[in-house]
Amino acid sequence: MRSLRFRLPAFFLVGVVLAGIVTAVITIRLFQDYTESQTTGDLRRQARELGALFAEQAVQSVDEGTAPPRLVVPRLERATGTRLYYVGVGLFPGDISGLRRLTREEAGLERLPQSTTTIEFVPPGEDGSYLAIAEPVELLGETFGALVVAKPRAELRERWPVLLWRAGLAFLGGLIVAGLLSLYLSRRVTKPLLSLSRAADEVAGGRYDVEIEPVRSGDEIGHLSERFGQMTKRLFEANERERQFLMTVSHELRTPLTAIRGHVDALREGLAADPEARDASLEVIESETDRLARLVQDLLDLAKLDANRFALVEEEVDLERLLEQAYQTFAEEAKRREIHYGQEVGAAPVIVTDGDRVLQIVSNLLVNAFEWTPDGGEITLAVDAGNGRLAVSVSDSGPGIPAAEQERIFRPFWSRNGQGTGLGLAIASELAQALGGRIELESEPGAGSCFTLVLPRRR
Repeated sequence: MRSLRFRLPAFFLVGVVLAGIVTAVITIRLFQDYTESQTTGDLRRQARELGALFAEQAVQSVDEGTAPPRLVVPRLERATGTRLYYVGVGLFPGDISGLRRLTREEAGLERLPQSTTTIEFVPPGEDGSYLAIAEPVELLGETFGALVVAKPRAELRERWPVLLWRAGLAFLGGLIVAGLLSLYLSRRVTKPLLSLSRAADEVAGGRYDVEIEPVRSGDEIGHLSERFGQMTKRLFEANERERQFLMTVSHELRTPLTAIRGHVDALREGLAADPEARDASLEVIESETDRLARLVQDLLDLAKLDANRFALVEEEVDLERLLEQAYQTFAEEAKRREIHYGQEVGAAPVIVTDGDRVLQIVSNLLVNAFEWTPDGGEITLAVDAGNGRLAVSVSDSGPGIPAAEQERIFRPFWSRNGQGTGLGLAIASELAQALGGRIELESEPGAGSCFTLVLPRRR
């Protein structure tokens, strides 16, 4: 009963039944009005013709002094399906023309009608009401009576069962068609939803590599299926990144910790007794400690950015001096690896932003460039200012990045070569957005890459 496969057809059929009932009520009411209007028109036409005939024969009788005219009333009633009455003054002795006599009170008339009038009355000795037309009968310009042509309302109601029977058959046929259609639509709607429900159960159980049955439709269900498939794909990738991250971080932590512990043991046991060996061990300990500190700081920065709890300051920043500082940091490494390392900075503007974070972004971009540029390659740091913004670009002659990977490299814990934590570009991208800017990437496999930090002059 709670299943959508049951409730959808049930609600649909209930709606069809309610619509059918409303339609039937309206149809019956319209049929009543139509039947009464049509009957009234027929009665009006018959009353006009019979009244003219009766008046003509009455005048002829008076002029010729003959017996009053006698219409063949039973035959007329059978031919027309009506009842004929007369209301008014008796101009002739005896029963006037063989018509049934009615008083004005019995006919529901206050006075003799001067024009064709629609009335409703109950004849003496009968229970059912009659719908009738009273047609005035004139003699020498004076109205002396009225011919009443009436039809029992019961005859009008006799047509309703036929209408109801036919309407019921049509409604039953429509209900069957609607039921089949609702079953088809219910199956069409619920089948992909059931597939999504089963997939959601698997995802809730921690299985993200689920197969989503494709839905060939452009409606909301197709959109939901497509988005759900993208979501499970992202969850699977996130789970893989998390697993890779744990492996990477454990490796990154274990390597410096192993080196630190080895040199500490050597110092404790007196293996590094001479000053040079001791100083070398201390330098290694210091270097590996800095490496651990950077890793921990990167993790803290990423966590703060994700939680929107990252504090930024606004200050005037001399961009030329900041980029010179970032450039000189990697100058020695460029010489050691014989990398053609250049800068195209010139006169850079003073901007209002968080200088430390800009320096962190540019440094991360340079670290990435030196990581992927082979010895003897080329790296260039440049800046371009204009139109209320500035762009700091870092280009390299590395292997380039395929189009399929250009979006993923900015995700945390994702590394192209499986080395490193994969946090540098992710943090740089998040920081750029926090500063009101963005990082753009232009790259082709085999043609190097160019990362551009685009910032407004004022955040």
